[in-house]
Amino acid sequence: MTYAIISDIHANLEALEAVRSELERIGPDKILCLGDIVGYGASPSKCIEITRELASVTVGGNHDCGVTGLTDITYFNRYAREAIIWTARTLDDAGLEFLRELPLSHVEGGQFRIVHATPQDPGRWNYIFTHQQAMDEFKAFSEQICFVGHSHQPCIFEMMDAETIIMNSDNVKIREDRRYIVNVGSVGQPRDSDPRTCLCIYDDEQGEITIRRIAYDIEQAQTRIKEAGLPPVLANRLSWGE
Repeated sequence: MTYAIISDIHANLEALEAVRSELERIGPDKILCLGDIVGYGASPSKCIEITRELASVTVGGNHDCGVTGLTDITYFNRYAREAIIWTARTLDDAGLEFLRELPLSHVEGGQFRIVHATPQDPGRWNYIFTHQQAMDEFKAFSEQICFVGHSHQPCIFEMMDAETIIMNSDNVKIREDRRYIVNVGSVGQPRDSDPRTCLCIYDDEQGEITIRRIAYDIEQAQTRIKEAGLPPVLANRLSWGE
């Protein structure tokens, strides 16, 4: 099967529409979402609607849980808090209920795991940046592959025996004697200095993982954020990919 895995849409409708067009072109067998559908951007309701149409499984992210009151928002920075409060006022009851019911972790067909932040304790919203952090997280799941988001920075950790390496390639062949943590990057707010939207394709028959980048209408996304009265920095950072 071919899986498309997306994460961190962050209410960026223009980015999500670009991803949807690419998915229609690719035609994956299944689409999975790693959460943070909302937050930062100005189109939360529409992004929830599209995600529900596209994804067969969605797990919850910290912004999704913050909007519904499942996560304390005091730890967010001021701009994220403002966006969460605005989003909670904007969404209707159906949208809030959908976010509230999202699981935090899911194993797909007994084959691989998906989670927004970390497999070890998904509700604490920790990050995986270093070799040691990756090694700690490999102990928390038994599947060969775990797909994560949260950092908005695509990368792949490969483990063999007690060693890990960080692979920055956009295309990786899966080896049977190794395990992987794959950060699929962000659809709506990349933070790796590449402003293009990001998605991941996993072909389990070919044993191949590919990270794809797609240009989208950043200026329109920025206009929506400013017109909604959200903090301008949330619009400006889209141009920088940070």
